[in-house]
Amino acid sequence: DYDARVGKATLASIIDTDEGAAHLGEVALISKNTPIRESGVLFYNTLYDENASCHLALGVGFPECIEGGYDMSKEELLEHGVNVSSTHVDFMIGTDDIDIVGITPDGREVVIFQNGQWSWE
Repeated sequence: DYDARVGKATLASIIDTDEGAAHLGEVALISKNTPIRESGVLFYNTLYDENASCHLALGVGFPECIEGGYDMSKEELLEHGVNVSSTHVDFMIGTDDIDIVGITPDGREVVIFQNGQWSWE
């Protein structure tokens, strides 16, 4: 299920592309301390602008993230957790004050992002 205050029809057209379009294909954690972000320029081009902010993408995942992924069938990719779709649409979600805490399998919390940047920066 999904909803949007603005652009719901656009979101629907993305999600309705195919079965995989309703699933995540990418989660990218991008520090606010990147050259693209620090330039202050909005390029209106996802290939540049996605390097300025944390983002999620609906649709196809990256087969190159799995050893031998380029040689796998659709079914094999799905078995390995790589989403398959004919679309890939990024949504920027980063902010200057975003905090991200990971949870390990044993329940321990690990600070990954603090105030928009990697915890070790």
